[in-house]
Amino acid sequence: MRSCKDREQDPQTLLEDVHKPIIVGAGPSGLAASACLSKLGVPSLILEKSDCIASLWQYRTYDRLKLHLPKLYCELPLWGFPEHFPKYPTKHQFILYMEAYASHFSIRPKFNQNVAKAEFDPIHGFWRVQTQEFQYISRWLIVATGENAESFVPDIVGLDKFKGSVLHSSEYKSGSDFRNQRVLVVGGGNSGMELSLDLWRHNATPYMVVRNTVSTCSPREIFGFSTFGIAMSLLKWLPLRLVDKLLLLIANLLLGNTDHLGLRRPKTGPIELKNITGKTPVLDVGALSHIKSGNIKVMASVKEITKTGAKFVDGPEKEFDSIILATGYRSNVPSWLKSEFFTKKGIPKTPFPDGWKGGNGLYTVGFTKRGLLGTASEAIKIAKDIADQWRAINDLSEISVIPISSHLEKSQAT
Repeated sequence: MRSCKDREQDPQTLLEDVHKPIIVGAGPSGLAASACLSKLGVPSLILEKSDCIASLWQYRTYDRLKLHLPKLYCELPLWGFPEHFPKYPTKHQFILYMEAYASHFSIRPKFNQNVAKAEFDPIHGFWRVQTQEFQYISRWLIVATGENAESFVPDIVGLDKFKGSVLHSSEYKSGSDFRNQRVLVVGGGNSGMELSLDLWRHNATPYMVVRNTVSTCSPREIFGFSTFGIAMSLLKWLPLRLVDKLLLLIANLLLGNTDHLGLRRPKTGPIELKNITGKTPVLDVGALSHIKSGNIKVMASVKEITKTGAKFVDGPEKEFDSIILATGYRSNVPSWLKSEFFTKKGIPKTPFPDGWKGGNGLYTVGFTKRGLLGTASEAIKIAKDIADQWRAINDLSEISVIPISSHLEKSQAT
């Protein structure tokens, strides 16, 4: 399987009709959908705008990143992690796993295919998917670009005036690049916490902005057991809100009241909050102790960015050398998919667990707000649904590829 370092593209020319569903995105969601289809005897075509699988993980993650949940809850369907991998694989191990997964199921995405537009043709009954070189036509379209397709940068007054370096967390690699600097980290989620911890470990002075409440669930593990695993086990026997209350009680017992640290917990429990908003509860991996000791300083919302620093809503103005925006990601679906099935924010209008299927052969995977567990369940449902249709029409050719240049030449000739 091609890695991001292997930039040179093998020449491919699709000139004949091929009977395949189209999958947009070669991240975990796209790979899972393709593998599940393959298992049921249905081939697929993955279109990926980057030059490798899982480009978010390969290009836009920091060096110290590990899975926040045990590997048991992060496996793609049909093929698990190697047994020798640790409970919490590193980002490099997760990338190796996905590359091995793609190789195992003979998944070969078509790289450097940026989908500019996808639209259903009601007259002919198929989807037209336009890239910079080709127009693909298929009865089925699977949107697998996910909730985190592009970096989200909020509007912050004066940000363009700042003379130091400004970068999104997707560009951050290591705190070693910020040694001896005063760094403002905007965002108090898992990324903001981990980046602040990494900065301090590399002799930087991190200031972390927490604009709203923070769902600090608990340490990642309780007496050697995954907090998330405990929650999943309890949900088999107890209602969600009761489990949430237990998690909040555990957090208070183990971490104490964090309001005085500037980390106010929301009234809504972490699981319910995740289901409603998609915000992932913060699982502490060491940052909290440094917040308590003052090594990581928590600040209120930013009022304004100045040329040399920032003014905060609670009064003080401080100088900084760099600003890191740990402000998350968002869907890019509205920029290319013409469909009423998605909201303006690029999320299916139909809530979980029914948001995986739209009309006219449209499917979505990776938009459940439930991580890789949600991805796996959706991929299995999608594959079964398409396979049932596939068996009914397996004598038809459902996808064709037309080079744009050829199409233009024919148009000019006529």
